[in-house]
Amino acid sequence: MSTTPTTPTTPSATAAATRADHCVIACAEAWRGDGETLASAMGLIPGIGARLARRTFEPGLLLTDGEATLIGADGEPEGWLPYRQHLEFVTGGHRHVMMGASQLDRFGNQNISCIGDWARPTRQLLGVRGAPVNTLNNPTSYWVPKHSRRVFVDKVDMISGVGYDSAAAAGPSATRFHRLPRVVTNLAVLDFATPDHAMRLVSVHPGVTVDEVREATGFELVVPDDVPCTREPTAEELRLIREELDPKGLRLREVPA
Repeated sequence: MSTTPTTPTTPSATAAATRADHCVIACAEAWRGDGETLASAMGLIPGIGARLARRTFEPGLLLTDGEATLIGADGEPEGWLPYRQHLEFVTGGHRHVMMGASQLDRFGNQNISCIGDWARPTRQLLGVRGAPVNTLNNPTSYWVPKHSRRVFVDKVDMISGVGYDSAAAAGPSATRFHRLPRVVTNLAVLDFATPDHAMRLVSVHPGVTVDEVREATGFELVVPDDVPCTREPTAEELRLIREELDPKGLRLREVPA
């Protein structure tokens, strides 16, 4: 019996949108209206989403290779981004990053550092890294490819990225530029547009129910009376995703059809 791993079959440009395609669209929408902002997309599907936004409704977006180069939507270099300039983007609020999260709570506190007690963690993760600076100085969204109670917890084990309640407790210096626009998962889109900035369900991806999202969340979500489906990609967006931005279908490994 062959044990060679298989590559997902990429749907044709005319086939119905997959869950991965809807996730790309939801990530792209996070940058809608940002204009000439540095889109720092951490992860495969956010990266495709940022490039799609640049190719369609946000032509002014700046994209980075994560090092010292500005790139176009085709991935080719188009400028130099030295570290000092990158920091100016960050601290000046001219960057919108989409990060991952090992844990997220109802007010948007993020943990990528450790699982368990800080003194004796059961799992050591990435570390705090740039999460505090990101969340306090420029808009920060999140991408979670597997929506579950292990990620969406009542209280994070350690605060890496600062949530709304933690920023408020720290005072005006922390809240001045703090903004968490969007959380995108393989099930839904969420935000914090509530009076107390508790996480709210914005839309569910086609084929997903509100109850499924609730069941996969370890705290009580704010759920409006009417929860729409995440918007469908246009025919041109599907063509761009499948033929130009991700012709090998790598997004289907992250979010299977």
